Amino acid sequence: MPDYGHDLVLGTFLTPAAKNPQQVVALAQTTERAGLDLVTFQDHPYQPAFLDTWTLLAWVAASTSRVQVAGNVLNLPLRPPAVLARAAASLDLLSGGRFALGLGSGAFWDAIVAMGSPRLTPGEGVDALDEALDIIRGIWDTDERAPLRIHGTHHRVDGAKRGPAPAHDIPIWVGAYKPRMLALVGRKADGWLPSLGYLKDGDLAVGNARIDESAQAAGRDPREIRRLLNLGGGSFSGAGFLQGPPERWVDGLLPLVLEDGISTFVLGSDDAATIARFGEEVAPALREAVASARGTAGTVTGSVRPAAALARRRTGIDYDGIPDSLVATAVEPGDREYGRVRSSYVYAGSPGLVLRPQDAEAVRDAVLFARAQEVPFAVRSGGHGISGRSTNDGGVVVDVGALDTVEVLDRDRGLVRLGAGARWGDVAAALSPHGLAISSGDYGDVGVGGLVTAGGQGFLGRSYGLTLDHVVAAELVLADGRLVRTDAVHEPDLLWAVRGAGANFGILTAVEIEAAEVGDVVHATIIFDATDTAPFVQAWAELVESSPRELTSFLTLVPARGNDPAVGYTIVVWADDDTDAAVVALERFLDLAPVLQQQAQLVPYAATVAAHHGEHTGGSAPATRGGLVDHVTPELAALLADLLAAGDADMLQLRAVGGAVNDVDPAATAYAHRTQNFSLLAAARGSRRAGIDAWWERLSPHLHGVYLSFETNQSPARLAEVFPPETLARLGRLKSLYDPDRVFDGNFGVTPTPDVDRATMTT
Repeated sequence: MPDYGHDLVLGTFLTPAAKNPQQVVALAQTTERAGLDLVTFQDHPYQPAFLDTWTLLAWVAASTSRVQVAGNVLNLPLRPPAVLARAAASLDLLSGGRFALGLGSGAFWDAIVAMGSPRLTPGEGVDALDEALDIIRGIWDTDERAPLRIHGTHHRVDGAKRGPAPAHDIPIWVGAYKPRMLALVGRKADGWLPSLGYLKDGDLAVGNARIDESAQAAGRDPREIRRLLNLGGGSFSGAGFLQGPPERWVDGLLPLVLEDGISTFVLGSDDAATIARFGEEVAPALREAVASARGTAGTVTGSVRPAAALARRRTGIDYDGIPDSLVATAVEPGDREYGRVRSSYVYAGSPGLVLRPQDAEAVRDAVLFARAQEVPFAVRSGGHGISGRSTNDGGVVVDVGALDTVEVLDRDRGLVRLGAGARWGDVAAALSPHGLAISSGDYGDVGVGGLVTAGGQGFLGRSYGLTLDHVVAAELVLADGRLVRTDAVHEPDLLWAVRGAGANFGILTAVEIEAAEVGDVVHATIIFDATDTAPFVQAWAELVESSPRELTSFLTLVPARGNDPAVGYTIVVWADDDTDAAVVALERFLDLAPVLQQQAQLVPYAATVAAHHGEHTGGSAPATRGGLVDHVTPELAALLADLLAAGDADMLQLRAVGGAVNDVDPAATAYAHRTQNFSLLAAARGSRRAGIDAWWERLSPHLHGVYLSFETNQSPARLAEVFPPETLARLGRLKSLYDPDRVFDGNFGVTPTPDVDRATMTT
């Protein structure tokens, strides 16, 4: 048989003796120290002289850090498949993706029956294993939302909830010898795991042929199926197979790789010295010999994408042309990780490819690759943005989440360097020990890149300003693949544009920001009965405007539902630890409307924006509308009250953005809105989406500008409200210089102004 080209894996097959339980654990640790890849244990739940294998697997996984663990093979008749699936996923999550599932249909049936399982014939055992594989994979398939229903003869689930998803694609290896079992391996398994001691000459070739034939009939590539082999005995003295010096072991094992396709060897030994030499001497020599022989033969190596996954590829994307720097972390439809990366916080996307560069150079490769495709592409830092622009349907997503470093460059100056993929909650946690903070929105899972290039309306806004107001340098990848640093000296016009319109000019990879001296803050939440909405909203706004700059407040209004009244959920942050002053300011809020609940705490700033690292699964994406407000007048308050009462919005929110935000010259950054005191947001889902524009027509006389992060309507009219005329004209000139082909046009794309003289850039 040909060599299937799989990477070489070597491990051990240990006896789980209960008499000396720590010995088998020590042998597993010896396996890891010797540089081997895998440690496995036989599974005989009816044998009182043995430890329970599942318990042992968990203990060994916790006692090691690198080696993969597996049963060899787990006794399916005594381990119900749905429970086994959840246990396997749990152990895989806890071990960081180090579990493999070895399964057998059952042997020693008298002992199995004695433990309470019904006796099965060999044919029934194959059928039961077939059903079990479907149940196990179905439990792991969390992309499918419907409950799992499989009505087999031997195993049934009827509405089982799916999940948890394992940390990696858990391979299922099946111990098989007979034709029907071998055919099942070809149809559904990821590996064939026989023991050499049970095989006769020629059985490997016959087994491989049966598996390959079955795989091809099922539409699979036979190379998807790893070929493993348990090896008994072995000694570094004597003569014969696996006897004598390491080079003789290599001579014996090499033909099994090259002629019989075996790529995983599992040594059955409970001798620590033998295990050590197997890992330290045999393994590297065998790897070298295999690599040399494959090089001479031109053997195709590497992982094989299943045919089912290949069928999910989207047209317009050159999957075979993905740059080497991105291949290992790229995710396609059909990959197990796809469900975790396809969607944003609010939008259930279905991209054709998600690229996850690990450094700035790989971001450059991603940009050049993405712009060469015949599909749209999106950029994601954290994926939390409510506009849903960090994913798409059928296109490419460039996810910079791996660029998540947080570094204090100059403590005295408060200068910090942030990777574009860092989450703001993690930034806050990292800066807290230094007594520093950066105002950065209201939720810790938001990514640095999206927020810092758009604005950053945060809990410290009235004392600190916008996040982007303190950006002093930025590093980004331009449309032509150039890696550029921009600051006050180097291309300062680009820095101006990045601060407010950065998504138009490239992909941010890192940013330098001056943080504020902030330790503990007073964080209060007050929930009001907002039935009398208009006077409440107006009074809240007037109180915020008249408060000291240390106070920043956000107000979220939720319409009445059933017997519950309309509610005003207010967050107030006092930006230092002067609790006496904070109490004086907070007490004024308690008179605004009937208080349903209140709480105030002195906490580190990081506690106000903790990162939860929640999984983004999307949903029914809302239509969101935004607007900037100079003052909440009685007329505006009345309109907002009407909108809330009509139930045409799921929620309304007002954020304080005055104070220090308005200290900045409107011409200093591409965010030019420096007279407004509040930022308004409305969100509507489902049937409510259609009516939100009519409300915005009524509200528009009271609104002056748009914050682009809160707006899903990217019409030319809204673009003109995002950027005032002079700002938009300057951005157009810069766009023609840095992105004339409009590669970065997904977030309020600006039209390039042609024939630009560089000297006009800073006018």
